[in-house]
Amino acid sequence: MEDHQIVDMLYHRDEKALEELANKYKPYCGTIAWHILRNHEDSEECVNDTWLQTWRLIPPNQPRSLQAFVGKITRGIAIDKLRRRNAAKRPDANMAEVEQEAEELAPAWNAVEAAMEQKELAELLNRFLGKLPPNDRDMFIRRYWFLDSLAEIAARHGRSIGSVRMNLYRSRNKLRDFLRKNEVNV
Repeated sequence: MEDHQIVDMLYHRDEKALEELANKYKPYCGTIAWHILRNHEDSEECVNDTWLQTWRLIPPNQPRSLQAFVGKITRGIAIDKLRRRNAAKRPDANMAEVEQEAEELAPAWNAVEAAMEQKELAELLNRFLGKLPPNDRDMFIRRYWFLDSLAEIAARHGRSIGSVRMNLYRSRNKLRDFLRKNEVNV
């Protein structure tokens, strides 16, 4: 079933839309949740919460990309669950490392969110990612969207962890420069 049909069913409050949504996007959302939570039960719960949240958000929202919409919801729910789970414990080393790397971009993200609407931000990021070589783009997305570990990315690309770390560092610097050139205060 096409995404626009599922969205239309959600708009008309047809419960079959949830079944179609799960049939089409359960593996995708499950992968996102797994990479963040590393726990099958928590990942499954997160994916089920995604369907409920999607039901609540459509309407009034009408996403252009249903896949991106449910992916973003899953990612947010999984990160919230991870934070709650690790509130009293030492955080997952991979997540802590990603957060540390992301802190370098925090001023940029705060400025971007304050300066642009979400649609404009998505278009800007898509332009930046479109200019990266395919391997660099994949590493960037795998790290900062799917939250893959450096070891997973290194294995995926047949490179050393140090090489992947340096590639991501350079990509973050390119993103910072790209944002500055597009008049986003970093």
